[in-house]
Amino acid sequence: MNLRCLSCQRTYPQDTYRWRCECGGVFELKSTPGFVQDEIEAGDFSLWRYRAMLPVKHEDGIISLGEGLTPLVETQVYGTRTHCKLEFLAPTGSFKDRGTAVLVNVLRGMGVKRVVEDSSGNAGASLAAYAARSGIEAEIYVPAYASPNKLAQIAVYGARLVKVEGTRERASQAAHEAAARGAYYASHYYNPFTLEGLKTIAYEIWEQLGWRAPDNLVLPVGQGTLLLGAYRGFRHLLAAGLIEKLPRLFAVQAEPCAPLYEAYKRGLDDAFPIEKNETVAEGISTARPVRGRQILAAVRETGGAVLAVSDEETLRARDELARRGLYVEPTSAVAIAALLQLRGLIGSEEITIVPLTGSGLKSQARRNQVFAQEFFSGYRKCQ
Repeated sequence: MNLRCLSCQRTYPQDTYRWRCECGGVFELKSTPGFVQDEIEAGDFSLWRYRAMLPVKHEDGIISLGEGLTPLVETQVYGTRTHCKLEFLAPTGSFKDRGTAVLVNVLRGMGVKRVVEDSSGNAGASLAAYAARSGIEAEIYVPAYASPNKLAQIAVYGARLVKVEGTRERASQAAHEAAARGAYYASHYYNPFTLEGLKTIAYEIWEQLGWRAPDNLVLPVGQGTLLLGAYRGFRHLLAAGLIEKLPRLFAVQAEPCAPLYEAYKRGLDDAFPIEKNETVAEGISTARPVRGRQILAAVRETGGAVLAVSDEETLRARDELARRGLYVEPTSAVAIAALLQLRGLIGSEEITIVPLTGSGLKSQARRNQVFAQEFFSGYRKCQ
């Protein structure tokens, strides 16, 4: 199985240590397994029930922590009937485990012994956990401002944690430099094998809804890997004749850092670099999504949209959801906040899925509490 550059179409062998093409383009898999309903392993209650549809072949078995097959819980928020996919119940507390599980199993097959990654928290924690499980040495570069809870989680798995002062992009640069010294760059957004793991969320939703696709899928988007993974999974189901149409994809960003939203409202095909501002939704604080062109194309193809919500709206939505028994980090709550904007676009009989991507136990609770207190104090004074 080869890798192909999305920009120039040049191909590379799967076991290359290059993490992007010489032209700077990102990789995709040249060919991927399609979806075959009869090959679902019904007795496996993890994402590996779709093993036949994944690019992982090991005679000695796979490394797993029981990822996937997360619950689908119906609730109502802001007057919209919603099915929440509880991705925060993954082994390390975020949806990233889907992609990491497949990636790490591929790396085992390649004989990789050392990996580096840059992350604001969840992806690093996921890679640290699966690397520990598989005996691979991991080095994670993180922005120093990242949630202390997430940093502690990365460290406890035994990974080498490197804090980088400055922007999220500086952490990425540090990881690139480490990869140039010989480690494998196990990027959750550059590496196409992560998308293969993430596509399983579409397969699960299809099964959980009684073998049908939802009408709408609303997701928080930074690098957009979950949206692209879901898009890929539903495309496979469509090609197999198991669904009639793709769900509308709604990508939601935080207003202080919303390059895809800016590109979408201007009618552009790709995102352009923006100046970042601090946001409580730190997990999607990305100035330039490397797969921005793919994300915008998928949104437009499905008749969806790119939205942006304020930090105030995000924190309100987090609390609204918590009062329904679901506690998520602010990054996850941006998708719930967007339901207010979507009330005129989503019909009352439509099925809308919102993946809750990360646990609230990971967030900087104190910082968010202070932010909320300051905001609502000012709000009351204006009444």
